[in-house]
Amino acid sequence: MGAIIGAPAAHDRHRLGRMAKLLSSLSALARSASTVLACALALGPPVDAASAPLRPAAELPAPVAQALRQAGLPRESLAVVVVPIEEGQSPRLSWQGDRAMNAASVMKLATTFAALELLGPAYTWNTPVFVQGAMRDGTLHGNLYLRGSGDPGLVVEQLWLLLRRVQAHGIHTIAGDIVVDSSAFADVDRDPAAFDGEPLRPYNAAPDAFLANFKSLVLDLVPDAPAGLARIQATPPMAGLSVQASVALAPAGTPCGDWRAQMRLNLSDPAHLVFEGRYPAACGARSWALAPPQPELFGARAVAGTWLALGGRLAGMARRGKVPDGLSPLFVHRSVTLAQVVQSINKFSNNVMAQQVFLTLGLEASGMGSPETARAALNHWWRRRMGAAAPPRVDNGAGLSREARISAAALALMLQRAWASPVMPELVASLPIVGVDGTLRRSRSRAVGAAHLKTGSLQDALAIAGYVLGDDGRRWIVVAIVNDAQAAAARPVLDALIDWTSASAQR
Repeated sequence: MGAIIGAPAAHDRHRLGRMAKLLSSLSALARSASTVLACALALGPPVDAASAPLRPAAELPAPVAQALRQAGLPRESLAVVVVPIEEGQSPRLSWQGDRAMNAASVMKLATTFAALELLGPAYTWNTPVFVQGAMRDGTLHGNLYLRGSGDPGLVVEQLWLLLRRVQAHGIHTIAGDIVVDSSAFADVDRDPAAFDGEPLRPYNAAPDAFLANFKSLVLDLVPDAPAGLARIQATPPMAGLSVQASVALAPAGTPCGDWRAQMRLNLSDPAHLVFEGRYPAACGARSWALAPPQPELFGARAVAGTWLALGGRLAGMARRGKVPDGLSPLFVHRSVTLAQVVQSINKFSNNVMAQQVFLTLGLEASGMGSPETARAALNHWWRRRMGAAAPPRVDNGAGLSREARISAAALALMLQRAWASPVMPELVASLPIVGVDGTLRRSRSRAVGAAHLKTGSLQDALAIAGYVLGDDGRRWIVVAIVNDAQAAAARPVLDALIDWTSASAQR
């Protein structure tokens, strides 16, 4: 009998079964793809990692939160950002990252990075020296002029070399005056006591186009027990400013304590530094750096005093003034490089040097160094380099301010751009190394030698910003700012953050 029409053969039934399974699998795959597409639509379009905003973390790391509690500080006082050094990656931690806060001396990072890019690491400041009048038999029958351009590093040794070079040109007697020209920077009427009531502190010294020895006088005190006194030597020597040569020793057994207060400096006559107290012999040899009264006269007095100490003679006086038109320089004294200056600024947080660099930005951009021209130059650089990132509110470029503000997120972005900049080596090398040097030499963080960080501190602000090397070899940018009346208590908080970043990078 023939086969029944329409009934498939065995091999056909097997083939149809395989086709049915294939169709079922395709259907399931289609349903899965539909589900994925629906989820994607619900989540919205993909986000470009490079433009992804920093999102606040749900919680601070446990060690940081614990350190905050132990310090008695609220979480709202802290802003933190920890991100990889490469742009376009999600932050590891962001806590109040977009909040503008007072970063104290960490603001120096913006000033020094801008200067390195705008002026170049090899930039130097020129101090031309002019003579007016005839030179005969070692005598200049006229005035000696020195025109400052903002050199932050014109310390005692450099001033000595400059004046020795004057003598090398055959001048040993100046029949006229020594005149210092500071007109490259705009005159600013500034009260040195306005910031914190400490007018003698060197960090309150105002910038000056002719900045001699940071406008600071160093008193070296050496006790002489048999004579019952401590001898005092002032550096640099100052013409027109007398310093008491010695001070009586305190009674035997007097503890060192606050030895400056015990000496009782009398400033009733700004041309004479007189001590009415005693110096404790228990202190041993000490140095006292102070910014004396009449800071506007410091440069001229330091030049004349050093000239006389070198054996030169001066018939006239030391004063401020301007170089007459038409004179050509006898020679030009050049400073150390900007890269060297930046290292001094960031390693040791030198305020007046930072302000000198800040005003130099304005001088180079407009021909006059003033706070207004400097802020304009820095803000223009920021917009060009940082784009839409919130610009800092800059006061004097040093962070010695109650008004300056910047966010942790903006600082983190700037440090990412700095890492990719040609001047990265100079900037990073200027940062203190944890547990090794600068302002972090005594840090209690366990990340010794593994972090380069700029520090900042004021009475109500504490901050760090820079680069931390993790245990796994990855490098992180860390920015932390504390604003609180008890900010000084937050040092263990910042140490905990550095340690967490270094140790937890691989987890």
